[in-house]
Amino acid sequence: MRDSSSPAPRAARMSRRAVLGLAAAAPLTLAGPASASSVLPDRIEEASASSVIGGGRLARSGVQLLGAAGLPKKLTARSWLVADHHSGAVLAAYNAHQRLAPASTLKMLFADTVLPKFERDRRYKVTDADLADVPAGSSMVGVKPGITYTVEQLWLGVFLRSGNDAVHVLSHMNGGVAKTVAEMQAKARDLQALDTHVISPDGFDHKGQLSSAYDLTLFARHGLKDAAFRGYCSTRTADFPAGGRKSFQIQNTDRLLTGAWGLGTYKGLIGVKNGYTSDAGNTFTGAATRGGRTLLVTVMHPEPGGNGVYEETAALLDWGFAHAGTARAVGSLVDPLSEGGAPATPSPAGTAQGASGAEAAAARGGSSWRLLGEAGGAVALLAGGAFALRGRRRRETAEAGRHRR
Repeated sequence: MRDSSSPAPRAARMSRRAVLGLAAAAPLTLAGPASASSVLPDRIEEASASSVIGGGRLARSGVQLLGAAGLPKKLTARSWLVADHHSGAVLAAYNAHQRLAPASTLKMLFADTVLPKFERDRRYKVTDADLADVPAGSSMVGVKPGITYTVEQLWLGVFLRSGNDAVHVLSHMNGGVAKTVAEMQAKARDLQALDTHVISPDGFDHKGQLSSAYDLTLFARHGLKDAAFRGYCSTRTADFPAGGRKSFQIQNTDRLLTGAWGLGTYKGLIGVKNGYTSDAGNTFTGAATRGGRTLLVTVMHPEPGGNGVYEETAALLDWGFAHAGTARAVGSLVDPLSEGGAPATPSPAGTAQGASGAEAAAARGGSSWRLLGEAGGAVALLAGGAFALRGRRRRETAEAGRHRR
């Protein structure tokens, strides 16, 4: 898959080389609540538990597993995660914080942000302007200008058909796409989903639009606490207005929920959201309940297309239900800051929480902020650390000299 981030300017590339040189000379634990991959993607594999959202093990590359075995053998996804919905314990993970294109799974964050704002029976007449900015090639539910829809019907279009047309109508009801993107980014920060960078509310391919298996699982866990969110994502079929008294039936594109395309329905499946774009490939976050336990699984970018993302999700759910009693947590899904969740560490100026201004600028149209901000911020952190290390060595040398005297 091609890189979703924007090409870095020459200055950013120079800063990046400087960062790597400093890192080789004086390895440090990077402070701040962001994951290590959000500071130097694909370079720093480990960090302390205090510096990574969800725990230090989740910053490591490769499979993270404790106290259990028997993981499915044919897992091809670039990133995946299995977690207990109630406790938030991460039971197993693979590249949990790797930043990848999320496709329509990002609509879970859109729903977390916008769904509580409008009563489901509110009616809205769609205009041409509401649909003017829907990207060409989008998945559509069939929203038409001049037809009046209820909010409930629009949300069914979002969840069942992944309709970007319904997303854009709801975004315009919310004050516009730019305002909605800014609110989604703020919601992601509150949920402590710091791997996520939002450029559009629909999840369509845009350079720099990124998330991670960890963050998508946070979005699903938060959303499932809301009865409306839970109801929409578990709906299999619905009637959608076609104008006048006419309607047509829409079916949920979640194949584990409906059993379509040669797959059987997964026993106990609740939802939540699937996605596909040419950039992201297939992504899926699913939730299922068995024996009083609810598990969440996110799978991103498996090698096989078609049913592959669902087959790997089902295999991980099977493993989770079979081993949840013996698997020890390798990390945790954190609570939102607004609900009393504690940040990983106090965030000093210039780290992830201090980057909100750059994120807002990116939402207004730029996407090169990530490499520039990461390179500059990491240079400052590593240079500061190297300076402190040299100072400590000078003090140790002086102290040794006093003892020798």
